[in-house]
Amino acid sequence: MEPTVDPAGEPIATSAVLMASSKHIATFCRAENMAFLNCKKKDQNPEKCLEKGREVTSCVLNLLKHLHQTCTKEMDAYAGCMYYHTNEFDLCRKEQEAFEKVCPWKK
Repeated sequence: MEPTVDPAGEPIATSAVLMASSKHIATFCRAENMAFLNCKKKDQNPEKCLEKGREVTSCVLNLLKHLHQTCTKEMDAYAGCMYYHTNEFDLCRKEQEAFEKVCPWKK
């Protein structure tokens, strides 16, 4: 499994990490995602929504950093399982349960 953070401690948003934290992202970055989607709906010009896209990216990266600091072992185990099993949630339920117990996604 690739590391989930770089040497500077910044999160590496691999597909396994993003899939493992998808419920957290949906909950904690909801406002930023909705603002971006509404912007895209209003104007198909990609340049018009760059700032909203940056806000989504910033929210996700900050959340990943927080998750890594708060529940490192469980996050790494879940992301590692997702990586190993090609992002198949059903094969990683045990790791998911441990991760969500330590870092719940519900506000």
